Amino acid sequence: MMTLRTAHASPWIRRLAVAGLWLGLLSGVALPGCYAPQLGLLRSGLDSLRAVVDTMAVRDSVTRMVLESTRRDLAEQRELLLSTRASTGSTSQEVTDQMTRLGSKLDEVMGRFAQIQRTSPSTGAAGGENQLYDQASSDLTQGRYAMALKEFREFVKRFPATDLTDNAQYGVGECFFAQAVFDSAEVEYARVEKLAPNGDKVPAALYKLALSRERQKKNTAAKETLEDLVKRFPSSGEAQLARERLGSAQKP
Repeated sequence: MMTLRTAHASPWIRRLAVAGLWLGLLSGVALPGCYAPQLGLLRSGLDSLRAVVDTMAVRDSVTRMVLESTRRDLAEQRELLLSTRASTGSTSQEVTDQMTRLGSKLDEVMGRFAQIQRTSPSTGAAGGENQLYDQASSDLTQGRYAMALKEFREFVKRFPATDLTDNAQYGVGECFFAQAVFDSAEVEYARVEKLAPNGDKVPAALYKLALSRERQKKNTAAKETLEDLVKRFPSSGEAQLARERLGSAQKP
């Protein structure tokens, strides 16, 4: 039996990243007639591992050592997966298809490890900045709000004065707005202008700030925010939306 590497890794990361795969695969080898529950265990382990990979994308240099160690373990588990599939050629087509899909899922996770390593801090600040922002934006778009929120906040903390800082702060507000947590969204949108008074996200932040106030029945404050937006940024697309909203509010 191979010895799993545990150096530099905290227990919870190692349990998610390695134990789920290892135990699932060993059970499959020992009990070839019980593939259905073992496939479920392996699928669960792989889903947990994808979440760990996403989270580790924003960790510090210590986590890079965890990535390198876990990547080697994953490579070993992949070989075991393939050899297990080869040794069970007499199983049903359904089980074979499931094993193939699980193999593809593991390849996907391995690809994400490779992407993280290519854009690790050693590649320079600009690469890390773009990678972190792109990952946060992707998570927001795909509805992974808790993860996107952590990543946007990490970006603002690590890169407080870049062209993307106001965008990241706006993203924090979007995470709350998408979940209908309008009081928190209001606070976060208001911070965009404080971070970057001349940033290109200020008009959008003002518009969403007004909407957040509307959702909380703060109609007077919302109206004042829309009027401020129109006055200060008359040519922006958000100003046009604000005019339409103000016009609708004034109709009987």
